[in-house]
Amino acid sequence: MRPLLILDVVGLTYDMLGPDTPHLSRLAAEGFARPLTGILPGVTCSAQATMLTGTLPREHGIVANGWYFRDLAEVMFWRQSNRLIQGERLYEAGKKRDPGYTTAKMFWWYNMYAPVEYSMTPRPSYPADGRKIFDSYSQPPGLRDELQSKLGVFPLPRFWGPIADIVSSRWIADASLEVMRRYRPSLNLVYLPHLDYNLQRLGPDDPRIREDIRQVDAEAGKLIEAARELDMEVLVVSEYAITAVSQPVPINRVLREAGYLVARREPLGWETLDCGACRAFAVSDHQLAHVYVRHPEDVAAVKTLLEKTPGIERVLDRAEQGEFGLDHERSGELIAISAPGAWFTYYFWLDDRVAPDYARTIDIHRKPGYDPVELFVDPQLRFPKLRMARRLAQKFLGFRYYMDVIGLDAGIIKGSHGRLPTLGREAAESPVLISSSRQIEADRLGLVDVKRLALELQFS
Repeated sequence: MRPLLILDVVGLTYDMLGPDTPHLSRLAAEGFARPLTGILPGVTCSAQATMLTGTLPREHGIVANGWYFRDLAEVMFWRQSNRLIQGERLYEAGKKRDPGYTTAKMFWWYNMYAPVEYSMTPRPSYPADGRKIFDSYSQPPGLRDELQSKLGVFPLPRFWGPIADIVSSRWIADASLEVMRRYRPSLNLVYLPHLDYNLQRLGPDDPRIREDIRQVDAEAGKLIEAARELDMEVLVVSEYAITAVSQPVPINRVLREAGYLVARREPLGWETLDCGACRAFAVSDHQLAHVYVRHPEDVAAVKTLLEKTPGIERVLDRAEQGEFGLDHERSGELIAISAPGAWFTYYFWLDDRVAPDYARTIDIHRKPGYDPVELFVDPQLRFPKLRMARRLAQKFLGFRYYMDVIGLDAGIIKGSHGRLPTLGREAAESPVLISSSRQIEADRLGLVDVKRLALELQFS
């Protein structure tokens, strides 16, 4: 059995390989590189689950980064429990072949309670007074303390939000190097999210993206070099490509104006989405939205309404979802796919004066949909740094605070993902695979093949 590093460089494409990626390009020259056939939806949790199980969402159940839990009447995004994934994972298959097989899962999703020997993932602590304290969860529990004593507390604000940048990916790379060298796992799963940020903020055609590519290549290079020293095989993968967008589609406002969506007025004046009372509402996730329709007799009318909505390319009913492997019980009765250049907001209110309190904050768990606007400080704020300093002072003094610095203008977003690539644009709009070995080379490969390829590299 040969040890293996699988490095997930989010947003990387085949077209990015070149002068700005000396480390990744060298690896490709030693082995090979191919665009990968992606999945629908091309989002983090679904893509990672497909790579680890070798199956589509209809089997593994991860139909998006979040979905509607019908029995709870709640939308939940970015859950952490590994038990949400259905089916055999790569590390379980490896353990069956070799009882001595060990795994380090560094910041890949669905990390908590995964049947692996070493793992780490962000996990803030929330005291009863409402504060948020940056922290991480690890297996074994002492691993967190070992790594943070050397590297400092994981920099969560640099992992997501207006100041997210290379610092978080550098921390993950350095922590992964410590685990690789100290414990020598059979399988090393490492997640580098850096390209996700400016590709959404600026769009893929902005010339400043070249610096982001160089930065993530440097971090990937450290890990690849360590893998060579430890006689490991290497697979570099990505989950999706980010494409240019300019049209936010307020799908929930469309449903509300048609009388399907219900919002609740809260005592302090703002509105919240009342999922259980809705006849239909959408859980927006980049360029795909699961539309949950309570009454079967409404499905056809909602489908027709959405098909006529500008920015929506296609609406899949249950039968049509099977074409893409998305026919799972967690999926919406309908699934909307955006047109090229468009993406879905979660916004359900019709007047910004009654937007929910969480709308102007970074709150990935409370919002009933994905919100990339969290990558920006509201440009309409006159003195944003002063407001942030005041809120941080409240935090450090132990008071409850409200970090209301996020805007409500979805038009600020320049890049998104989730759709399948445009025909003929696969090299620029698909995820990529780079292998240190030509042993597994083939003309056509997909995300569903990653598990099989990894096992072949390790055991054949």
